[in-house]
Amino acid sequence: MRTARVEKDAVIFRQGDPVSRAYALASGSVRIVQGGADGGQAIVRFIAPGEMFGTVPLFTDHRFPADAVAVEPSTVLTWSEPQLLDLMTRYPAIAINLIRALGERMAQLQERVRELTTWRAEQRIAQAVLRLAAQSGRDGLRGTTIEIPLRRKDLAEFAGTTLHTASRTVAAWEKAGLLESRGQRLTIHDLEAIRRLAEGDED
Repeated sequence: MRTARVEKDAVIFRQGDPVSRAYALASGSVRIVQGGADGGQAIVRFIAPGEMFGTVPLFTDHRFPADAVAVEPSTVLTWSEPQLLDLMTRYPAIAINLIRALGERMAQLQERVRELTTWRAEQRIAQAVLRLAAQSGRDGLRGTTIEIPLRRKDLAEFAGTTLHTASRTVAAWEKAGLLESRGQRLTIHDLEAIRRLAEGDED
């Protein structure tokens, strides 16, 4: 196993690069960004401490399907393919947990495809906020703060909408008292209201 410290905006691996190692995040946060043929990009997901990433290609075509970029200064653990396979052989629980995590991610990706094709932008933004709160939310006196630093651009790409729409929507929710944004930190004051918006209830 190797340990590496990466700075904010550092690229950990690039889409299309050959895969030789598996990764886990020890501290910080990472965004997984997939580029399209038209030059556009979408954030597939965010990585929080304790999560593995970059593992699927080890069992498929050995090419990274997306970029991994540090959202903030982060610590990354890596294992070579032989090391990971040896750990999975010696400790079946590791293999089971990895399979379970991959299954959950596949289910989430399928759900996001459905959302992108059938949900309005406001619903997708609300669902993106809920996902991030569930992944890295910290409850406090003022509400639930998403620990992953979040730019409006990141939220827009994660929700599959435009920067203008994401900014306008968050501003409206702030005005309504549902959440507040300070720098790149988002604090949710009313999770139930955001959940209703994700479900399409505008009342």
